[in-house]
Amino acid sequence: MADSSIQVLVVEDEQEIRELMALHLLRQGYRVTESASAEEALNELNRNGNYQLFVLDWMLPGLSGVDIVDKVKAKNPQASVLMVTAKAEPQDIVAGLERGADDYMTKPFNPSVFIARVKALLRRAQGGSPATSAEGEYQLAGLRMNFKSYEISYNGEVLHLTPSEFKLLGALVQNHGCVLTREQLIENIQGEGINVVGRTIDTHVFGLRKKLGEWGDRIETIRGVGYRVKVEIA
Repeated sequence: MADSSIQVLVVEDEQEIRELMALHLLRQGYRVTESASAEEALNELNRNGNYQLFVLDWMLPGLSGVDIVDKVKAKNPQASVLMVTAKAEPQDIVAGLERGADDYMTKPFNPSVFIARVKALLRRAQGGSPATSAEGEYQLAGLRMNFKSYEISYNGEVLHLTPSEFKLLGALVQNHGCVLTREQLIENIQGEGINVVGRTIDTHVFGLRKKLGEWGDRIETIRGVGYRVKVEIA
């Protein structure tokens, strides 16, 4: 059962979809409030600024969901925002992420995947996923990364990554379940004497998948947007 102190605001104008998302969230033990418009959501946000997660539809009557992401973040910087939208074009997804959304899902969606994404966002915000077994060390599905010593292993076997590959994989692992655009990944590994472009990111991911073997299958390509490490679906 999830932490019952977690508060989620679901903003969706289609009643059936809104109630479906709320039902699955309630089954996990979260405290859920529903809003049918962006304006209604902003009123609720002003009344209660303690929500840990906002599930926002993009295409809402009046103000759109993406139009209020910055307002949500300004009011509650620690909150996570999951965009749920029928706008599936890469440029739309990138625009939503660049406006401040932490992840997105396209409609129609699988409820199990929806809940998995929600859990991944909340764990990320709470610093609980991937599992931290020691200071500076992360574990995820047999992969162990130490960000102090730059050591990495999978199922006990030491792997040898370049510094750029390590930084790239580290960003994806630390944001497990969330999409990172190529621009965000470039910012993560860009450094003195290192010139990185989008195609460089793709090359690094190709190399990582080869070196990681079966674990590399977890690195998911989001067409025209970037990459993420797949979440586990319970």
